Amino acid sequence: MPPTSNPAAATLWAGAATADLTPQASVFLFGYPHVPRLSTGVHDRLEAAALFLRHGDGQVLLIANDLIFVGQQLAHEVRRRISLQTGVPVGAIALTATHTHSGPVMADCLSNSTDPVVPKADPNYVQRVADGMVEAGCAAVRSARPAEAGLAVATAKGVGTNRHDPAGPADPEVPVLVVRAVADHRPLACMVAYAMHPTVLHEDSTLISADFPHFTRQYLRTQGMLPQDCPILYHNGASGNQSPRHVTRENTFAEARRLGERLGASIAGVMPGIVFTRTLPLRTRSVQVALQLRTLPPLAAAEARAHEARTRFASLRSAQAPRTAVRTAECDWFGAEETVALARAAADGRLEAAAHGCTPAEIQLIELGVWQFVLWPGEFFVEYALEVKAGRPSTFVITLANGELQGYIATPEAAACGAYEATNALFGPENGRRMVEATLALLATEE
Repeated sequence: MPPTSNPAAATLWAGAATADLTPQASVFLFGYPHVPRLSTGVHDRLEAAALFLRHGDGQVLLIANDLIFVGQQLAHEVRRRISLQTGVPVGAIALTATHTHSGPVMADCLSNSTDPVVPKADPNYVQRVADGMVEAGCAAVRSARPAEAGLAVATAKGVGTNRHDPAGPADPEVPVLVVRAVADHRPLACMVAYAMHPTVLHEDSTLISADFPHFTRQYLRTQGMLPQDCPILYHNGASGNQSPRHVTRENTFAEARRLGERLGASIAGVMPGIVFTRTLPLRTRSVQVALQLRTLPPLAAAEARAHEARTRFASLRSAQAPRTAVRTAECDWFGAEETVALARAAADGRLEAAAHGCTPAEIQLIELGVWQFVLWPGEFFVEYALEVKAGRPSTFVITLANGELQGYIATPEAAACGAYEATNALFGPENGRRMVEATLALLATEE
């Protein structure tokens, strides 16, 4: 640990590390329902990438993980263990998931409870993940040295769009934080955040992978922007309705490479202009927000809607409708079936029990100098992040942090039209407004 000093005269210390989270045997790849998708190999390893920053009395530890989710209980355990071993306060530790759909089950989602092919999360693997996060986090703290940091904002184009309307709301901004050693200017870590589902690979892919974010990291390391061993933290922004669906030519690794490298080139383009500073005041604070369960339809109505959605999907597929229309209809059918599962769970009390493990939701604010990162659990529609940024332009929203919500926080409009994300949700769309208001209040708070 670096020594404490007068915060006013302090300089930045930083350390970074990675740990391998790749399953050691064949696993069910989670993210697409109704398909017995067992892994047949590893395309690229899943990793935990950690970055520790300290300036005076302020410190923060961020760990990004190539996982579909980081559950609330898992996050609590890992943060507690790291805090006990390093002294970093629990509230200054952040855990996120990249949301890859080509990795193991990490949470037992109620909406999948009636899907016969989706297994429960393997407690042995979940424990291995916890150990890996702790390993990476503690190693990052131990390796801290005098450093300097700088941030630039890239604009991602052509990597994806709003999946319901390609011209709809989206957030192309990609904050790019680079931290380097004072002694030799060697990059210690890079951190990026981008609002986009990593779902280039679909259910016919059976190799373990981080999807296109892997290729983004690989591009940055092979183009000379960063050393080969440089930890790169990839966080997911508010990507609930953001997807590569309308820009992909096919669902292959070649396409994941094309999109990942496109994002990598956007990031690399702004890195030469980064201005570094050794003075980076750090502050973290958080607030808990109680979430309201979604109002579910009666079971009979839910079953009728699921039948209607399945019929429409089958009709479009039979008519050889455009690929994107068929995929959207298929997802709508998935969501309608998940509503049936949730309606059954509401009737026997399982719904409230599942919600208890997700709420209250933590909003974590991490301030790095003039830059502010807001972290939310779960999957949020991008409109909510854009609203926060409209009120505080220097703020970037990261989701899937410190917990999951067993589904999406959609907009009222998406709920009204029966969009997949709204029918999959455990919590109602009114919670988006709650989170935005609580976030803006937290941002306005001065200690």
